[in-house]
Amino acid sequence: MCGIAGIMAPAGGSELAACVERMISELVHRGPDDVGIWSDKGGHLSLGHRRLSILDLSPQGHQPMCSASGRYVLAFNGEIYNFGELRRELEAGGCAPQWRGHSDTEIFLAAVEAWGVEISLKRCRGMFAMALWDRDSCTLNLIRDRAGEKPLYYGMIEGRFLFASELKALIPAAANGLQICRDALSAQMRFGYVPAPRSIYQGISKLPAGHYLAVTYGGEVSTPRPYWSPQSSEILALRDELAGKGDDELIGLVDQTLRESVRLETVADVPLGAFLSGGVDSSTVVALMAAQGTRRIRTYTIGFNEREFDEAPYAKAIANHLGTDHTELYVSASDAAAVIPQLSAIYDEPFADSSQIPSILVSRMTRQHVTVALSGDGGDELFQGYPRYAITASLWRRTCRFPLALRRPLAAMLQSVSVQRWDGLFAILPESQRGRVNGRRMHRLAQLIVSGSLGEMYERLMTQWQPEDGLVLGASKAFSLTQEWPLSSDDIGMIRRWDFLQHLPDDLLVKVDRAAMSASLETRAPLLDRRVIELAFALPKRMLVRDGVGKWVLRRVLDRYVPRELIDRPKAGFSIPLAEWLRGPLRGWAEDLLCPANIRSQGLLDAEKIAKIWEQHVSGVFDRSLYIWNVLMFQAWLTGTKSREMYIGAPREERVGA
Repeated sequence: MCGIAGIMAPAGGSELAACVERMISELVHRGPDDVGIWSDKGGHLSLGHRRLSILDLSPQGHQPMCSASGRYVLAFNGEIYNFGELRRELEAGGCAPQWRGHSDTEIFLAAVEAWGVEISLKRCRGMFAMALWDRDSCTLNLIRDRAGEKPLYYGMIEGRFLFASELKALIPAAANGLQICRDALSAQMRFGYVPAPRSIYQGISKLPAGHYLAVTYGGEVSTPRPYWSPQSSEILALRDELAGKGDDELIGLVDQTLRESVRLETVADVPLGAFLSGGVDSSTVVALMAAQGTRRIRTYTIGFNEREFDEAPYAKAIANHLGTDHTELYVSASDAAAVIPQLSAIYDEPFADSSQIPSILVSRMTRQHVTVALSGDGGDELFQGYPRYAITASLWRRTCRFPLALRRPLAAMLQSVSVQRWDGLFAILPESQRGRVNGRRMHRLAQLIVSGSLGEMYERLMTQWQPEDGLVLGASKAFSLTQEWPLSSDDIGMIRRWDFLQHLPDDLLVKVDRAAMSASLETRAPLLDRRVIELAFALPKRMLVRDGVGKWVLRRVLDRYVPRELIDRPKAGFSIPLAEWLRGPLRGWAEDLLCPANIRSQGLLDAEKIAKIWEQHVSGVFDRSLYIWNVLMFQAWLTGTKSREMYIGAPREERVGA
């Protein structure tokens, strides 16, 4: 795992290498083991690399790396897991050079020389973000892996093309500063993250997952093009092939494919372990690691003192059954408070998935013992594990029969009753039913039933601040799922693809990548292997959901290794007791950041609306923790870096609600 950065300047300049050196100095956490800079003779291009050594720890793995012929130069972040298979293919075809070492970087360069870029990408199984310079065509290719596990930002700044693994690495190359994009900020307030291809800065983009682009010496930047899609012809052909197979045969095929993925991703020249939450996804990965039988596995989990958020006992039971060397870390509000000041530096774009805090803490604990950790990321998106899919479809079928003119008054009535009052009313229900209905869910229901389509309903379910809230001042366009990802009225499959193409790479994988890389820990996700992804999208629908339960086929695979009674329980998710902490130990910190005078002076957000929402939350009338967290993470980011001082307002003489 590594960090990369670079500059291409049509006018050239001797200072490029020095500028790239400053850029990659911001990425030391991504690659503490080695540093390299390569510049072309004409002074038009400079590539930088920070290395976290995982494979081929020798100097032969140093980057940026030149191909054997000298035609290509590569700055590579990530891992190609099937590098051994590619090497054997090259050797069998007489295309192998005289190998200098055994790094996957060298093997990918040889593949590009033998087969070209697109064919090499199609044959690779791995996670990566890379910058590949072709000396013959004078073209720089930027490439990102299929699932978007590794990040890559780029843009034209002051007449120069720049790219980097993280936004913070672009700041040293922007002499005149970067301006906040209000439309991106509007999306961040809704989703908790900025969806690709946007970034929080005007003129800076994220390369979408599964895409590549080309930049010429003259500064011409192509439109990003996909080299892979979950609707590719290969997946459609595989879907036809699987259509006639029985359940047992398909379960065996998923098991075999996952075993192969885990085998490939446990290859490393450094100590390796796994995250274990006790849920289906991480338990499947650890069970398949244990089935390899080559070494005792080290597993790591996070627990909470608040019982309703604590999954550590379930993880411990799985660990005991599989015989892993298991480590737990219990997180308190004070632990969270210690991490919070560092969030804006770790997530150098406003990012508000509150499980970022336990992700950082478990990564730091894990890094004390190993350099690589496997995770279960991707299982819900690939195997339709989220209960919200079925909930949204069912709710839409029930509500779409009634005109909006009737639904709007009903929504207003539901919201007129406080969360506490709803909870009091539901207290008469049997204890087994109380967890299924509560005041917070009634208020969420009110938001959803005013939707005009299934897509809009799902979008509202997935967001906090809605477009009609008008929170971001001067935003011209709110990101819309229904506009950018058109949905038919009953297309749950399209919603699942949207989760895979946006929610997974822009939220969940960002959370894991930045948390782990801040501790110089490499994470690997076997469920996001290319063949697993393609198989999941090709499976018949009956293998995904059965009797209202998602991930049916994944559960049946896990049954082969772990007793079902250790797994069968309601899905909890990886979350923290945010609402309680914001009313208690984190309240003072939050009120400082939400100071209305400061927010008004920044001129970006509606201070009065934020103050109202905050008062609703601290009073206990509503749980507005997710709304508030989105604002807090932006305010912490905004005030946390010198490069953003232009937006910081007056001293904090006014408290929220004062």
